[in-house]
Amino acid sequence: MIGPVLAQKPVEGPPVPNDPVLPVKAKKAFTNLRIRRPVTITNAGDGSGRIFFAEQQGVILAVPNDPDVEEADVFLDIENEVRFNPSQNEEGLLGLAFHPKFKENGEFFVYYTIKKGLVSRVSRFKTMKDDPSKGDPNSEEVLLTLEQPFWNHNGGSIEFGPDGYLYIALGDGGSANDPQGNGQNLETWLGSILRIDVDKKEDGKNYAIPADNPFVDTEGAKPEIYAYGLRNVWRLTFDRKTGACWVGDVGQNIWEEIDIIKNGGNYGWNVREGLHPFSDQNAKPDAKYIDPVFEYHHNVGKSITSGYVYRGKKVPELEGKFLYADYVSGKIWALDYDYETGKAGQNYRIEEPSNPPVVCFGETEDGEVLMSAIFGEYGSIYEFVPAE
Repeated sequence: MIGPVLAQKPVEGPPVPNDPVLPVKAKKAFTNLRIRRPVTITNAGDGSGRIFFAEQQGVILAVPNDPDVEEADVFLDIENEVRFNPSQNEEGLLGLAFHPKFKENGEFFVYYTIKKGLVSRVSRFKTMKDDPSKGDPNSEEVLLTLEQPFWNHNGGSIEFGPDGYLYIALGDGGSANDPQGNGQNLETWLGSILRIDVDKKEDGKNYAIPADNPFVDTEGAKPEIYAYGLRNVWRLTFDRKTGACWVGDVGQNIWEEIDIIKNGGNYGWNVREGLHPFSDQNAKPDAKYIDPVFEYHHNVGKSITSGYVYRGKKVPELEGKFLYADYVSGKIWALDYDYETGKAGQNYRIEEPSNPPVVCFGETEDGEVLMSAIFGEYGSIYEFVPAE
């Protein structure tokens, strides 16, 4: 049972902010393609310019960076291995990341829930020897296997940081209220962001632990943990200019939050939701929590979809702003942030009349940002352009 809930009584929220609107619009792209539930968009960083869409059902598609392309190539198909139930839509193929040296070694990594049981897996795959343009489904090497207590809050973002290590965002295990107290428990991977070295293998594992991971010398703690106190990160990205690690942590009852992840940071769940008290069950007198960069109330939106700091060239109005959206309300924003002061600035709206249920953002190889929304079984892809 969760302890006393301190700030979850129905209360009137703050006034809905009247955010100024940027002269930017989200325009549908890749309209000739039919893509099922595109929950990840990324690039391989190999100079090919290809864009990859990971379908939640378990198929990864590849296309040239041409919004008018008419057909996608299947890069990898592991749908028979992936557990996905459309009525429980937080499972499936949830993460895709290409090795920084993909062009040389052909390695890429996926996060997915397996067919049998409530189990999440992070695996390494390689491209086919006779056709390096495609992934080899028979090349799988499992890195991490994690049993989940519930079907929801699987997290699923995997990204390589500028340090060359693989970062893995995990939810608190699901249900509501974090009933097992995983967010504040360093003895479990749940509710944490992990950081591993996939270029080495140590202690019988298919990876190694970076020496500067914060809890390698903490008795009982999982040495893979880089940061913790998170409910359900959706999603995790790096600013390609500064290297800062940005996440959106989906709230429960009242607050959605944006965080910049620090080595060893405790982000407060389930003692706090955003900046606000939630439960005292797992509170510790000496605990220090890192505050969100930004938060918004559920009178604005109810499920954050975290994006990227824009570093492209096509939309100067977005330069340096953090793009994000809300899956429930369909609102899209761009947030100013000052790295020197550590303070968020103005939050801007990007108007999109359809209020799409945004599920992910992605970056092209040249730094432009794409966005996907899911309508039933299929998704729509958007690009950002200056308003006419």
